[in-house]
Amino acid sequence: MTITINGKPCECEKGEFLLQIARRNGFEIPILCHHDAIAGQGCCRLCIVEVVTRGKPQIVVSCVYPVERECEVLTDSEKVRRQRGVILRLLEKRAPDSPEIRALCEKYDAPKIDRFVKVDGGKCVMCGLCAKACAELSVGAISTVNRGVTKEIATPYHEPSSVCVGCGSCASVCPTNAIEIVETEDTRTIWGKTFRLMRCARCGGIIGTKEEVSLAAKRAGEEPDGLCRDCRRLRIADVFAHAYGE
Repeated sequence: MTITINGKPCECEKGEFLLQIARRNGFEIPILCHHDAIAGQGCCRLCIVEVVTRGKPQIVVSCVYPVERECEVLTDSEKVRRQRGVILRLLEKRAPDSPEIRALCEKYDAPKIDRFVKVDGGKCVMCGLCAKACAELSVGAISTVNRGVTKEIATPYHEPSSVCVGCGSCASVCPTNAIEIVETEDTRTIWGKTFRLMRCARCGGIIGTKEEVSLAAKRAGEEPDGLCRDCRRLRIADVFAHAYGE
């Protein structure tokens, strides 16, 4: 199937998300709540584009919009620029301390809108990526709490989580670096909890917290071997080389 993006014919599969098609064909679309390892969220609305199907235009969220038929897509139309500018200013009020949001406002020439009220939200834009990453990749130690302007991501009762393994998946997917993670030579502190870091028995590199390594081994149905990924591969290669006399 072929669709047209900004005048360029682009091949795609039926049901493929518009954001993927656009990126594959070299079109830049800003996004905050999307990560390739996690299913589409559609929360930040920053990736909006204009889709014209059979002469009828509509604004859609490209990261969760599956293409079902031939259409024309405009990633930077006047309507898109206007609505994206409003979205960016709302995000700026939600996360006034975020340099990433300020940079996006400047890049996309977001208009000044004085009527919006600033929320004391620090850097978090409430995209939900961190909570989803924790739920899907780790243990579900954090979640969305409260409503309205008091809505936030937190551990239960803001206490150090009893199930958190300190893997840092939440911090690694955060688009605005809102989650504080502090590492020393031997420890990692996140969500008010400090973990002891384990080092590879072969190369000495950090492989994660003890809790993180134990969880990964349990899910794999194995015992922790104390090796990083690269050294584990080297050990397997050594076993094969020894078995075949190489």
